[in-house]
Amino acid sequence: MKTFLLAATACAAPVALAHPAFAAPPKSQWGDPVQVGDGVTVDPIIDARLRYEAVDTPTLDADAMTLRLRAGFEVKHASGLSFLTESEGTLALADGYNAFPFAIADSQRRPGYAVVGDPMNVELNRVQAQYKTRAATVTVGRQRINLDDQRFVGAVSWRQNEQTFDAARLEAKLGPVMLDGAYAISQRTVFGVDAGPRRAYDGDFAFLGLGAKLGPVSVKAFGYLLDYDAGEQVGALAVSNADTQTWGLRAAGTFTLAPKTRLALTGSYARQLDWKSNPVDYSAQYVLAEAALTHGPLGVTGGYEQLGADKGRAVQTPMATLHKFQGWADLFLTTPAGGIEDWYLGATYKFAQVKALPGLNAAVTFHRFESAVGSLHYGDEWDASVGVKLGRAAVLLKYADYNATSFGADTRKLWLQVEVAY
Repeated sequence: MKTFLLAATACAAPVALAHPAFAAPPKSQWGDPVQVGDGVTVDPIIDARLRYEAVDTPTLDADAMTLRLRAGFEVKHASGLSFLTESEGTLALADGYNAFPFAIADSQRRPGYAVVGDPMNVELNRVQAQYKTRAATVTVGRQRINLDDQRFVGAVSWRQNEQTFDAARLEAKLGPVMLDGAYAISQRTVFGVDAGPRRAYDGDFAFLGLGAKLGPVSVKAFGYLLDYDAGEQVGALAVSNADTQTWGLRAAGTFTLAPKTRLALTGSYARQLDWKSNPVDYSAQYVLAEAALTHGPLGVTGGYEQLGADKGRAVQTPMATLHKFQGWADLFLTTPAGGIEDWYLGATYKFAQVKALPGLNAAVTFHRFESAVGSLHYGDEWDASVGVKLGRAAVLLKYADYNATSFGADTRKLWLQVEVAY
């Protein structure tokens, strides 16, 4: 509780500076691109995030307060050519937590505490060259890649240290047809420079997407080919289990039912198979079905997601932004051997009438987790959050409560954070 109060006090300082009630609004928008020559601009990048995270389990607890800063710049030319570089550093202001959920000879490996995967770190987060036209964008270098809902490939932006890729990517649009293809040779993980062999996973990775927009519906076919170099340990997976090929279809559309009422539908189906060094000949399915209904400030979402299993191998997504899926308590970062089914129902509300707290919003979601094979009830989870935007400062209070039945242990997590970005 003492650390939580310290975090709350520390978070309040940048909020007070950002809120118009405490400081006069700036005469100009600092952080906007600056014209430095004929057709050339420089856009500064500043992103600071202060976060308190508490973890409570039957055997281990944790209290972490970390400060993350990203800084860099992007130089753009009117021709469409640009260059971006960005560094990233994380400082632990309260270090009562285990930064590494794997064995490693490092002072940040503290097995007497629960895991909070935000080690202190200083690294080059992104350095990329890009050429962009109306029809196509080519990006080469260390870059952020977020594909669709980030279920298979994402930047893991919830963690303080971001996941990036050393890759070349082409995005093109030919009429209603959209093409997205990337080839990566390295997955730069969230664990940073002190993580030894888990600092980065090398290999040959291809991300392929071909889609089209048909009225209010977007349809996409995708393929993800992951071939890790021999000897890598990808999370809890040996490299032989991480080599996979995943092929699927995704469709999403939003429909206006009334002036203030909209229905968004999303569906996806994929098959994941063994690839390259994977020793097991298997084929497991991935299924997603979700409906989200909004009426004015109120939103209700219900859905079902399955990561199936076959021959003892479950669908794995080691490049995903995993915190977005299957509960914020992060019990299922590696899919259990029996696969997983996630039935979820949630509600959101935007309090536009509260003028003193612009952007005030709240959300709550319930998850029921079962195995895809064997009909085991893993457990249930409640997630809730409250957020508000005060000037440039985004403030978030978030809570997760996982109640175990046959998988993992009862886990409660609490976050309080403030982020300011330019």
